[in-house]
Amino acid sequence: MSLIVYGVPLSPFVRKLRLCLAEKALDYKLEIVLPFEPPQWFADFNPLRRIPALKDGDTVLADSSVICQYLEDKYPDSLPLMGHSAEQRAKVRWLEKYADYELAPLSTFTVFQQRVLNPSKQKPVDEAAVQQALTDTLPKHFVYLEQTLGESPFFVGDSLTLADLAFTCQLINMEHGGETLDAERFPKLYSLYLRIKALPSVQHVLKGEQKILASIKVS
Repeated sequence: MSLIVYGVPLSPFVRKLRLCLAEKALDYKLEIVLPFEPPQWFADFNPLRRIPALKDGDTVLADSSVICQYLEDKYPDSLPLMGHSAEQRAKVRWLEKYADYELAPLSTFTVFQQRVLNPSKQKPVDEAAVQQALTDTLPKHFVYLEQTLGESPFFVGDSLTLADLAFTCQLINMEHGGETLDAERFPKLYSLYLRIKALPSVQHVLKGEQKILASIKVS
C-alpha cells in the first residue's frame, strides 16, 4: 500500500480526503498526526504544519484540495469527482473552496471547536460566538448554497463530486457540535446532506468518529 494519509479523523479536511479515496476505491493507510501539535518531521511534509498530508511513493503533498486534485489526475480510471467538463470542474473547485474557506471557520472552527474541542481541553466555551455563527453568519451561506443547488440532486451535474463531499464534511463537524441544518428553511440542502451522509463511505468514517467523540466525552 503506497498511499499514506497523515491527519486525524475528526478534521473535515482529512475526512474529505478519506472520502475521496474511498469513493475512488483507493486503498490507503491513515497515520495519526495531531493538528495542533504535529511532530517535528511533519514540517518536511508541510511547512505550515497543517493536516492532511499525503505520501504516494516518493510523492509528498499537502492541502486537501491539492491532494484530491492529484488523485483525480493520477488515477483517471477511478470514479471522477471533479466533474466532466471545464465548466463543471471550475464549479466543483469553487464550491469546494467555498466550503473550506467560508463554512469551515464557522461550522468547524467555531461550533465544533467551542462545543467539542474546547471542553475536551478544559478550555472555556464561547457560546456567544457559536450563536452568532448559527443565527447570523452561517444562514447567509446556506441561502447561497440552497439557491446554487436548486432542484439538482448534486451541486454539480448529475453525480457525486468533491463539492458535495466538502459541503457534507463541514456539516458533519457542525453536527458533532450539536447543531444541524434547518430542514424547513433549507430543505434542498438538508436533503442533499442526508443523501451524502448515507453513503457507505461516509457511514464508515462516521462509525470511527463516533467512537472518538465518545472517548472524548468520557475523558
